[in-house]
Amino acid sequence: QVQLVESGGGLVQAGGSLRLSCTASTRTFSTYDMAWFRQAPGKERAFVASIRWSGHSTYYADSVKGRFTISRDNAKNALYLQMNSLKPEDTAVYYCAAGRVLTVVPGSYDFWGQGTQVTVSS
Repeated sequence: QVQLVESGGGLVQAGGSLRLSCTASTRTFSTYDMAWFRQAPGKERAFVASIRWSGHSTYYADSVKGRFTISRDNAKNALYLQMNSLKPEDTAVYYCAAGRVLTVVPGSYDFWGQGTQVTVSS
């Protein structure tokens, strides 16, 4: 079982930045592909970004490409999401997820965090 805990969410003005973190309880963190998803009120959970277990490959949703950066530190069992140039439409609960397949489909991930709220004011 892998426990994931997100942190770093909050309230920020449009154009601002936030850095989300996700820490994992497992010693096998470095073997998992990781991703960030988000869910806005009344909407389905949507893919944001993903990173291969090695950190060598990253993928982004078109809506965040060029503004968000996903990274990981396997020595610290940590996943990050640097979010710049935030927009009101980025407002959502952000979740980190761990799995064995790098995909944009939420159901393909095995473990999820509890989520952290990001609110961007206009």
